[in-house]
Amino acid sequence: MAKVEIYTKAFCPYCHRAKHLLDGKGVDYVEYDITFDGAKRQEMIQRANGRTTVPQVFIDERHIGGSDDLAALDRKGGLDPLLAA
Repeated sequence: MAKVEIYTKAFCPYCHRAKHLLDGKGVDYVEYDITFDGAKRQEMIQRANGRTTVPQVFIDERHIGGSDDLAALDRKGGLDPLLAA
Protein backbone atom coordinates (compact mmCIF):
# COMPACT_ATOMS: atom_id res chain seq x y z
CA MET A 1 0.00 0.00 0.00
CA ALA A 2 1.23 3.46 -0.87
CA LYS A 3 2.21 6.02 1.75
CA VAL A 4 -0.25 8.92 1.54
CA GLU A 5 0.33 12.24 3.28
CA ILE A 6 -2.00 15.23 3.34
CA TYR A 7 -1.39 18.72 4.73
CA THR A 8 -4.59 20.34 5.98
CA LYS A 9 -6.02 23.22 8.00
CA ALA A 10 -9.00 23.27 10.36
CA PHE A 11 -12.34 24.19 8.79
CA CYS A 12 -11.01 23.83 5.22
CA PRO A 13 -13.75 22.52 2.89
CA TYR A 14 -11.22 21.49 0.23
CA CYS A 15 -9.29 19.49 2.83
CA HIS A 16 -12.51 17.80 3.87
CA ARG A 17 -13.28 16.95 0.24
CA ALA A 18 -9.84 15.44 -0.37
CA LYS A 19 -10.01 13.39 2.83
CA HIS A 20 -13.52 12.24 1.94
CA LEU A 21 -12.27 10.96 -1.43
CA LEU A 22 -9.39 9.09 0.24
CA ASP A 23 -11.66 7.75 2.99
CA GLY A 24 -14.09 6.49 0.35
CA LYS A 25 -11.28 4.45 -1.15
CA GLY A 26 -10.32 3.04 2.24
CA VAL A 27 -6.94 4.74 2.19
CA ASP A 28 -4.92 5.17 5.36
CA TYR A 29 -3.11 8.49 5.32
CA VAL A 30 -0.98 10.66 7.55
CA GLU A 31 -2.56 14.06 8.13
CA TYR A 32 -0.52 17.11 9.05
CA ASP A 33 -2.70 19.91 10.41
CA ILE A 34 -0.78 23.13 9.73
CA THR A 35 -3.37 25.48 11.24
CA PHE A 36 -1.06 26.48 14.09
CA ASP A 37 2.16 24.76 13.00
CA GLY A 38 4.44 27.15 11.12
CA ALA A 39 7.23 24.59 10.80
CA LYS A 40 4.95 22.04 9.14
CA ARG A 41 3.56 24.80 6.89
CA GLN A 42 7.08 25.66 5.73
CA GLU A 43 7.78 21.97 5.17
CA MET A 44 4.64 21.72 3.03
CA ILE A 45 5.56 24.76 0.96
CA GLN A 46 9.03 23.37 0.30
CA ARG A 47 7.74 19.91 -0.63
CA ALA A 48 4.95 21.38 -2.79
CA ASN A 49 7.32 23.54 -4.85
CA GLY A 50 6.07 26.80 -3.37
CA ARG A 51 2.36 26.06 -3.27
CA THR A 52 0.80 27.59 -0.17
CA THR A 53 -2.80 26.41 -0.38
CA VAL A 54 -4.25 23.41 1.41
CA PRO A 55 -4.68 20.60 1.07
CA GLN A 56 -1.45 19.37 -0.44
CA VAL A 57 -1.38 15.63 -1.11
CA PHE A 58 1.63 13.36 -1.53
CA ILE A 59 1.61 9.69 -2.53
CA ASP A 60 4.89 7.84 -2.00
CA GLU A 61 6.70 11.21 -1.84
CA ARG A 62 5.17 12.24 -5.21
CA HIS A 63 3.41 15.59 -5.08
CA ILE A 64 -0.15 15.18 -6.35
CA GLY A 65 -1.37 18.70 -5.58
CA GLY A 66 -4.57 19.96 -4.03
CA SER A 67 -8.13 18.70 -3.81
CA ASP A 68 -8.98 19.52 -7.43
CA ASP A 69 -5.79 17.82 -8.63
CA LEU A 70 -6.58 14.70 -6.59
CA ALA A 71 -10.15 14.57 -7.92
CA ALA A 72 -8.97 15.07 -11.52
CA LEU A 73 -6.43 12.27 -11.14
CA ASP A 74 -9.18 10.00 -9.83
CA ARG A 75 -11.52 10.90 -12.72
CA LYS A 76 -8.78 10.00 -15.22
CA GLY A 77 -8.26 6.64 -13.53
CA GLY A 78 -4.77 7.50 -12.34
CA LEU A 79 -5.34 7.55 -8.59
CA ASP A 80 -6.09 3.87 -7.91
CA PRO A 81 -2.85 2.60 -9.53
CA LEU A 82 -0.81 5.03 -7.41
CA LEU A 83 -2.59 3.94 -4.25
CA ALA A 84 -2.08 0.26 -5.05
CA ALA A 85 1.69 0.63 -5.57
